[in-house]
Amino acid sequence: MDIPVIGAGSAGRRHHENLCRLGVRSDLLSWRGFDADAFRARRADAVVIATATPVRLQLVQLCRDLGLPFYIEKPLSPDVATLDRILDVAGPLASRSMVGFMMRYHPAFRTLAQRDLSGVYDAAFGIGHDVRQWRRNWSFAASYAAQPQGGGVLLDLCHELDMACTLLPGLELGEVASLGHAAFPGVDFATRIALAGAGQLGTVAMDYLSPVSFRRIVLRGTGMVADFDLIAGRYALHGGRGAQDLSFPFERNEMFLAAMRDFLHLVAGRPVSDVEHLPRLDLVAGNCRTIARAWGARRFTGQIEGDYA
Repeated sequence: MDIPVIGAGSAGRRHHENLCRLGVRSDLLSWRGFDADAFRARRADAVVIATATPVRLQLVQLCRDLGLPFYIEKPLSPDVATLDRILDVAGPLASRSMVGFMMRYHPAFRTLAQRDLSGVYDAAFGIGHDVRQWRRNWSFAASYAAQPQGGGVLLDLCHELDMACTLLPGLELGEVASLGHAAFPGVDFATRIALAGAGQLGTVAMDYLSPVSFRRIVLRGTGMVADFDLIAGRYALHGGRGAQDLSFPFERNEMFLAAMRDFLHLVAGRPVSDVEHLPRLDLVAGNCRTIARAWGARRFTGQIEGDYA
């Protein structure tokens, strides 16, 4: 099987290495030097799209022309009209393609997905870390994250919104409040999303600011409270009979490998894994629209300070 990766950033390199690890022939193709004619002549079996967000529509069009299923990084687009165009162009390929919502393969998320959450009345999803500490010799200002179109924390860390809407599908988008920075117009550094519906309340909060990295899911229900700290690896379920501490031996890249295995099965027409919420393109269209709508609904309520050059 031959599956090239278009986009040579950190996400593209990870997917390329994982494909090779899974025994697939793969080349890492930089978007800046991408040769569409050479790609057409290659006769690949599928493609991974890991480019910057604004150029993905034209690559989906290329995949449609060649009949190639694709694994595409999230988010598909911050613009609802462009997103709908991507879905329209993908057509029947959507049932054989996947979006990079790899957190759906996290064992903690899967544990919640297997439970009856109908009694949950309040949910809080949060993620944050200082963007300046991501990688050594890495510049925020020179990265995709600092771009007004396709950057910012809401799009970058949209896994939390996807998880919230997947576990609690009755939630509807409410107010979206953001903090910006004078040096990066239109880029949100901290965003809080209000969700409500079907007798449930929820919030999704993400930021580029926290000096201590955190990633947490807290669900409060009439018969259960779940308090999951995904950074510390502490997972507690509290019920009427006391607390139950859960353990998930876990290595982060396993989520990416599990998602890529399912994509390879889709490409080959084989059964996928038993994951509760397969991030197949046609199945995640609603959440992708919610992410795009949330981005468009941002209301900047203030600015943060600091040197992010």
